[in-house]
Amino acid sequence: MERIIIHSDLNNFYASVEKILNPELDGKPVAVCGSKEERHGIVLAKSEEAKKLGVKTGEAIWQAKRKCPKLITVPPHFELYIKYSRMVRAIYARYTDLIENYGIDECWLDISKSTLLFPKYEGDKFIEEDGVKSYSDGFLTHLGDTIRNAVKEELGLTVSCGVSFNKVYAKLGSDIKKPDGTTVISKARYKQLVFGLPSEELLFVGKATKQKLAAMGLDTIGKIAAADVNELYRVFGKVGRTLLKNARGEDDEPVSHMEEKREMKSIGNSSTYAEDVTDAHKIKRLLYVLSESVASRLRGSGQGLADTVHLWVRDSELKDFSAQKKVRHTALCGEIAEHAFELFEKNFKPPYKIRSLGVTVSGFDNEQSQLTFDETSGNYKKREAVERCVDEIRKKHGYAKLQRGIVAEDFEASHTDVKSTHLIKPAKIDYPEED
Repeated sequence: MERIIIHSDLNNFYASVEKILNPELDGKPVAVCGSKEERHGIVLAKSEEAKKLGVKTGEAIWQAKRKCPKLITVPPHFELYIKYSRMVRAIYARYTDLIENYGIDECWLDISKSTLLFPKYEGDKFIEEDGVKSYSDGFLTHLGDTIRNAVKEELGLTVSCGVSFNKVYAKLGSDIKKPDGTTVISKARYKQLVFGLPSEELLFVGKATKQKLAAMGLDTIGKIAAADVNELYRVFGKVGRTLLKNARGEDDEPVSHMEEKREMKSIGNSSTYAEDVTDAHKIKRLLYVLSESVASRLRGSGQGLADTVHLWVRDSELKDFSAQKKVRHTALCGEIAEHAFELFEKNFKPPYKIRSLGVTVSGFDNEQSQLTFDETSGNYKKREAVERCVDEIRKKHGYAKLQRGIVAEDFEASHTDVKSTHLIKPAKIDYPEED
């Protein structure tokens, strides 16, 4: 029989936890917001009531309140979100130990061999069509509902579940019925449910990939599934084959064990600012702040050096832009920041209004690269040793005690420790173009 994969997505997670902590907020439009002084006045998360009134994550508080005058804003409590996330996963662990995190509020579960769930279903577990035996939609819905109800009854949180025979379709299913619903994409009916959906609903298809697919006439998942593999390879390289495989429901990637550490593909941080940034020098300074976090996390990850720098930008109209470039292997803040700023200058000309910035590195060498003579003569090792010393000083005495000149000239920037305050959540990303 096919696998049974569930993707669970906690609904409006931050705002839902805040409502548990303060029941008076129940039924009201709520937004979890960073402070204007520290995390800036932007919406980090919103309740279902606020979402229905048009409030969006990432917009300024004043914009949100213009749409929803009765919006209640509360500060974030990240330590409690982590606590509740762990409690939810403890419930999942009753059913399976194959639990793979996908951010603080999402994960995959492989319950194909769950001895706790299967015996409790009294209906028909199987159907047979054209001689092919598969699980019935009723049985698969029961599995998702059982897990959703356990979380709701014990913790007061609602979950949307997608149930399917692979991870890609399970993730897609969890996005269909929100909040508090189960969507089954079974092997018997997946073409009817999936093939008519827009291409961007497919996992990892971001805006740039969507645009390239649209230029090829592939604006639905079904059209991608029917596309010529050679044409996809021509445009996307080897990941074109992955696109085709995912669209056709042929994803066979396993769900990791709950104690297994996932291979790290990238390290990044982003920030959203209270006011639009219009000055190039300030943008460079903010890229240094982000790069300090990224470089420090990279050095502590054991992944070695990175050979690709990615820049992400969101403007005042909430339009996103991303770009990347190959670089010599590095873990130095200065090099990462300069490459990010070079990408910015290449793609943006004043006047501009920047709302958010993000810096990411990828292409890790797992400490296998050999430095060239030019790199050695350029004191790379000495510079890296200095940055490691800075990491230790900050760990002991606080982030703001030691700063680069470009950052220290701005009080707010010099006290913004992105590494310690930013929670990472995976989002739709674009497949990288091959060289």
